[in-house]
Order: sequence, then C-alpha cells, then structure tokens
Amino acid sequence: MDRWPGPRLRMHARQRGAALLLLVTVLALGAATLLMTGFSPQVMEQRRVEQTQRTLAQSRDALIGFALQHGRLPRPAVSAQDGRESNTACASDADCSGFLPWVALGVGQADSWGNVLRYSVTPAFTQAPIKRNEVLASKTIQTRGTDGNVRYVYGDDLCGRGACSPAVIFSTGKHNFGTSVQGVQQRSGNLENADERSNDQATQHFITRQATDNSALPGGAFDDMLVYLPLPTLLTRMVFADKLD
Repeated sequence: MDRWPGPRLRMHARQRGAALLLLVTVLALGAATLLMTGFSPQVMEQRRVEQTQRTLAQSRDALIGFALQHGRLPRPAVSAQDGRESNTACASDADCSGFLPWVALGVGQADSWGNVLRYSVTPAFTQAPIKRNEVLASKTIQTRGTDGNVRYVYGDDLCGRGACSPAVIFSTGKHNFGTSVQGVQQRSGNLENADERSNDQATQHFITRQATDNSALPGGAFDDMLVYLPLPTLLTRMVFADKLD
C-alpha cells in the first residue's frame, strides 16, 4: 500500500503553501507601507508641530503655576543657555523680552527644531504683589487676513483695563530666525517674511497666523507658533489663591 500522498494531495499542499506565502508577502508589504508612511517627512514634520504646540501650552500653564507660588510672573531667562530667571529687574517691555526661563518654570527649553522658546512679559507683572487695579497688561496679539489687513486677536490699541495680555510665549518655527540651544542665532533665509521679522523684534505687539511657505502672501512666509496668557485667567486664579494685592 502506497503511504505517500497522491498527486492531487501534493498539488493541494503546494497550492496552500503558495497561498500562505502570498499572504505573508502581502502583509509584509502592508506593514512596510505603513512604516514608511509613519516616517514620511510630512508626517514627521506634523508631529514636530504638534509637540511644539504641547510644549507651548505646558509653558503657559507653568506661568500660572509660578504666579500662584510667587505672586508674580517670572522675568526672562538669563540667556539662551541659562534657563534661570534673570535677577535684573525689568524697566521696560524691551528689558522684559527674551527667552523663556525654562529652569524657573520646570518646562522644556526648546521647540521641536531645537530653538529656545521666546518670552515677553509686562514689567509690572514681574513685581510682587501685583496691584490688579493699578497695572495694565501690555501685550497684543494680531493676525493678518487674506486681504492683507491686520486685526487684533487679543488686545487693542490702548490696552485698556483687562484688554491685553501680560505675557506671550512663542516658537520661531523651523525656518528663519531663532536661537539654538547651543546659543547660535539662526538668521532669516527668506527676504519676504515681514511678520516673522516683526515677531523677532517685538516687545509688545505680536502676530500669529496660519503657517505658509508662500512668500508672496501679505506678511510673507510664516511658521512662528505663539500662545498668550489671557489676563482674566491669570487674575482669577490668583484671586482664588489669595496672591493679589
């Protein structure tokens, strides 16, 4: 009696083996495609943007935490490489504009492209106790419409009572300007980026808008990312913590 499988059984076995090999190949190709997609330049760049947004939000929350502990907001950092709070009192908005004091706040130093986060704070809010009926926040946030006109997102021309923000934190983004964690300044490689240039020099009036590489648009190319501290939020939290004069 023949104990070996007949021709038909051997053929079925080969067919099952081929089908299994094909399935494994398809799965491997699918996994490779997903892996390549997950690490594509576009996906990786979007992840950097999202991580920077989280870092900015955490830094803003840390400002509130600092105020609840110390009764004031921190002054800028000593330098791009020294994240301790500067000991020098701010005499003006220019004096109070620099780098985020990441050591004092216990947060990350830089954005996802290795540039130190920038920070600007109203001088009066760096002095404890904050006299809520006597001090005015000085930071305004603007955006630019497709028509080229600039309008306020937060604040106004006069920064009247409660209208403006006491502090702004921003990332200079991937392109143009910024200072690396090694303290090296990155100069603008794009001549048509007026809004980024404005932010780089700003001490009171800042711009936020959708990122674009199109230099022909009003305001030019732009990839700065910015958050501001709403004054009512800060004051409300400080009132409950009994940190206001």
